[in-house]
Amino acid sequence: MAWTHKHLLDIESLTADDIVTVLDTAKAFKAVGERKIKKVPALRGKTVVNLFVEPSTRTRISFELAAHRLTADVINFTAEASSLKKGETLRDTARNLEALNVDIIVMRHSASGAPHFLSRFLNASVINAGDGAHEHPTQALLDLFTIQERKGKIAGLNVTILGDILYSRVARSNIWALTKLGANVTLCGPSTLVPRVFEKMGCKVTYDVDEAIASADIINLLRIQHERQRHTMFPSLNEYTGFFGLTKARFARTKPEALIMHPGPINRGVEIDSEIADSSRSVIIEQVTNGLAVRMAVLFLVSGGQGPQGIAT
Repeated sequence: MAWTHKHLLDIESLTADDIVTVLDTAKAFKAVGERKIKKVPALRGKTVVNLFVEPSTRTRISFELAAHRLTADVINFTAEASSLKKGETLRDTARNLEALNVDIIVMRHSASGAPHFLSRFLNASVINAGDGAHEHPTQALLDLFTIQERKGKIAGLNVTILGDILYSRVARSNIWALTKLGANVTLCGPSTLVPRVFEKMGCKVTYDVDEAIASADIINLLRIQHERQRHTMFPSLNEYTGFFGLTKARFARTKPEALIMHPGPINRGVEIDSEIADSSRSVIIEQVTNGLAVRMAVLFLVSGGQGPQGIAT
């Protein structure tokens, strides 16, 4: 299996083999990260721009460190300190960056489709680091990597995604990735945030949280995306927690080997009890660690790497 894509814009357009190639490459890079000398020269001479027009902590730092580990030159770009604040268009900003001979642009934007827009006229590779409520492909890939590492497989697992599905780019990318690799996906949350239209993506939708978590091998919790909602989609946070939060009582009714995931940032006491987030069955911190390996893999692949066999050790 070889990677043939110039960009990583979404999970929807990838094949199962593409996803496996990323996961296998990430496994090789995770091994590199466990060595005494953690850098490899795979992107020496390349320039990576982190073009983040929307706030980020984990994703931006992860991409920055991943590029440094690959020996690339890194430029961090924030909208607040750029000419975007003066009225410059996104296209003009990107074209000016490309005029400096950058090779890869990692982009986060509040508008769905923004990375796809840039990819149509830029020579540089574009990586989607989250676009509006559309997709967040590297988050889904690191989630799959974490599941596979812990469970040894993806196919046949029961994965419940619980929370704000409607406004979540993480949910959409995870749905595409999990179903392509043969997992059974159940979505649960308030009916205002989990419309049945998602069943067209191959999921099961339920509004009974006890049913959703009873047979789950993986429970992936999502926070409420307040910044993307036009109005309140439920009466109060307390009511949300009462009906859909992963409380200690609900946690006690899950399978003893079920893993707890969360893309962050966590709203402790809302979608998840604090003790559960820090429990031995939580892989939330492992997700962050694995995100570095996955993003190293993605940067390597879009820059011309063919797969794990191309990593110089």
